[in-house]
Amino acid sequence: MARTMTSDTRKKDTREKIELGGLIVKAGLRYEKRALLLGALLDAARRIKADEGERSRCLVPAFDG
Repeated sequence: MARTMTSDTRKKDTREKIELGGLIVKAGLRYEKRALLLGALLDAARRIKADEGERSRCLVPAFDG
């Protein structure tokens, strides 16, 4: 039973990572260096956590036009 739970957890984790990687592709950053992507994500995370105004600015609905 524990083995099945671990397997299911690993599958969910793998699926989530694949989906997150898809966001990088959709953003047009597929060919950027990984260090640059990591730095940008860390900077964004720091800003979002540090400032509620920044967080709400990031949550503005996307433009569909």
